[in-house]
Amino acid sequence: MAADLLSRITTDPNICHGKAVVRGMRWPVQNVLELMASGMSVEAIMEDHPELEADDFLACLSYAARVTEVKSIHRLAP
Repeated sequence: MAADLLSRITTDPNICHGKAVVRGMRWPVQNVLELMASGMSVEAIMEDHPELEADDFLACLSYAARVTEVKSIHRLAP
């Protein structure tokens, strides 16, 4: 399922300067996440932007989880 969701996130140097976007549209993952983080519900966002689908939001969350994966943390000397 995660691979299916991640396939909804694309990059193209000719779209949004190569940022990760939803399904090749000019919807950067960052913008979708910012709308969600602002407190808007998925339903409200979809009402304002009907080109987005419910799985697009899950794809953005899945992408963000992958981007923020940490393999190890090393403390720098003071």
